[in-house]
Amino acid sequence: MITKPGSNIARVRKHARVRKKVVGTTERPRLNVFRSLSNMYAQIIDDSTGKTLVSASTLDKEIKGKLSFCGNKDAAKEVGKLVATKALNSGIKKVVFDRGGYIYHGRVKELAEAAREAGLEF
Repeated sequence: MITKPGSNIARVRKHARVRKKVVGTTERPRLNVFRSLSNMYAQIIDDSTGKTLVSASTLDKEIKGKLSFCGNKDAAKEVGKLVATKALNSGIKKVVFDRGGYIYHGRVKELAEAAREAGLEF
C-alpha cells in the first residue's frame, strides 16, 4: 500500500516505529502528544503499568474558556503549561517525549517548549 506523506496512515506507521524505542518507565514516564484539526491533547503515561498519570487537553475547562480557537499554537502552549503543572503537582519532573509520529514543528514544538518552560525535563 502506498501512502501519501501527509496522511494519518504514514503518521501512525512512524509512531509505531518510534514506540519500539520510546518507553515510559515509572522513573521517566512518556509524554504523548496527539493533535487533531481543532484540539490538542497531551498525556503522561507509565508504560510499565499501562496507566495514564496526567492528562491535559484544549477541552479542559482551564483552557477552553480562555481561547476562541483550540487548534493553534497558542492553544498548544496552554496545553503544555497545564500538563507540566499537573505533572509537577503529581511529583513527576522528568519525562520522555513522544511526539506521536508528528514532525517537531508548529503546535507540537510549542507544546514541548511550554512544558519545558513550566518545569518538565526532557
